[in-house]
Amino acid sequence: MESLKTYKNVNKRDEKLSFGISKMEDIYDRRGGKKDDPHRHDYFTLIFTASAKGEHKVDFKSYSLKDHQIYFISPGQVHQIIEREKSFGYAVVFSHDFLLFNNIPLTFIEDLNLFNDFSETPPLTPNDDDFLTIQKYLKEMYAIFHSEIAYKEEAIGALLKLVLILCNNVCSLPQEDINTVNTIFRNFKQLIHQHYKTNHHTNFYADLLHISPDHLNKVVKQHSGKSAKEHIQSRIIIAAKRLIYFSAMSNKEIGHELGFSEPANFSAFFKKCVGVSPSQFRKMS
Repeated sequence: MESLKTYKNVNKRDEKLSFGISKMEDIYDRRGGKKDDPHRHDYFTLIFTASAKGEHKVDFKSYSLKDHQIYFISPGQVHQIIEREKSFGYAVVFSHDFLLFNNIPLTFIEDLNLFNDFSETPPLTPNDDDFLTIQKYLKEMYAIFHSEIAYKEEAIGALLKLVLILCNNVCSLPQEDINTVNTIFRNFKQLIHQHYKTNHHTNFYADLLHISPDHLNKVVKQHSGKSAKEHIQSRIIIAAKRLIYFSAMSNKEIGHELGFSEPANFSAFFKKCVGVSPSQFRKMS
């Protein structure tokens, strides 16, 4: 089984760079039209397709790669682009350091309804007017990135923040008391990252947040359309799939790593959520 390729730097030739933007057609040409290998990044990625045909796999979930889409991939997510023909658009990458340099708090990124690092990450499909507006700003971003103007990074940072806000407005639903909802949801996701291997129950997370399980479910569902339990299960399943696909650990070892006292409990949980057993998934991979 191949080890998973992980890209740690935004630019492998210059480790000091914390932002990059490329045209998808140029990336296709550099690869000679060959399909991408599954990999992950230690930075944020935005994929903007003006024209595309193929498939985009994000954490083992497959989406049709089409025209007028925007994908948001979080650090650590496994993804793979399979193009049936040359795509046209932009690939934008940026690190936590770039956010820090431009005084963009990480909470801003976490509050956006865009980067979902362990639940489903379908593409955003803006209407024609929004698409053209976002495309215009990405075009400006690309031109500035390849220029030598003064305060280049600051200009790119301002455009990036604007693009993300526009994208967020396209996909967001009207919400009451959005600051409270965002804070609870953000803290809930952070707690899942910390405790998903040892605590699988909604009550545990609600207690840490000092709210009732019912209120936690209401907030999480309002923000994401899914229950708190589904988010916890999604995090466990993503971790399990990555370990099955990219490690030599046995199903028993993976189950123990993820907090299941008995291998049978892990197998039953995995099959209930995924539809196949861990062993079947391993063969499919």
